[in-house]
Amino acid sequence: MLNTDLSIRVVLNTNEMEWADSPVVGVSRKRLAREEQERGHATSIVRYEKGASFNQHFHPFGEEIFVLDGVFSDERGDYPAGSYIRNPPGSNHRPHSVDGCVLFVKLHQFSEMDMEQFVIDTNNTSWSQGIGGLKIMPLHSFEQESVALVKWPAKDIFTTHKHIGGEEVLVLSGVLKDEFGEYPAGTWIRSPHSSDHIPYTDIETVILVKTGHLLRA
Repeated sequence: MLNTDLSIRVVLNTNEMEWADSPVVGVSRKRLAREEQERGHATSIVRYEKGASFNQHFHPFGEEIFVLDGVFSDERGDYPAGSYIRNPPGSNHRPHSVDGCVLFVKLHQFSEMDMEQFVIDTNNTSWSQGIGGLKIMPLHSFEQESVALVKWPAKDIFTTHKHIGGEEVLVLSGVLKDEFGEYPAGTWIRSPHSSDHIPYTDIETVILVKTGHLLRA
């Protein structure tokens, strides 16, 4: 088990972590949270080498992917960096990458009623105005869970707020800061239910953020 206590704040700079081989040749991982060795609740950075592929397999409790680099593919299509993919409980596919890719992957973390399967190319999706100078790109919402990209302008300070149902952040670019530290691109932060902080930025920063889901996980 790894980082499975959802009551504890976790901060990992994935740039400082080593890649570990997976059971599939050409696929390696940086494990962020994991319930069991090769099954159950898991959050990881996953790297496909050029030409790497998985056999067809099922996701009994769902799979959520954000493509960080390269092009990820399966029998349904090709997904460039910036693609957000949701494969619901019971779905299956045969993933591969022709030229290699890096993914942020969450497994076994869907509500059993969340059955929509879709892909969003965030490179071709409009931003909406958020609070203050923030820009928001909503990606998914179901029950208490919400997923979005958030773009912070330089020199922006957000108000103190509580994470009802928890908050999970992957910093995609720039540097996110709060009263506890600073988090460069590649940092994964999981904050428990009812935690709070005052986030801010010195330079433009983009984060992938999920809220409200840690009471269910």
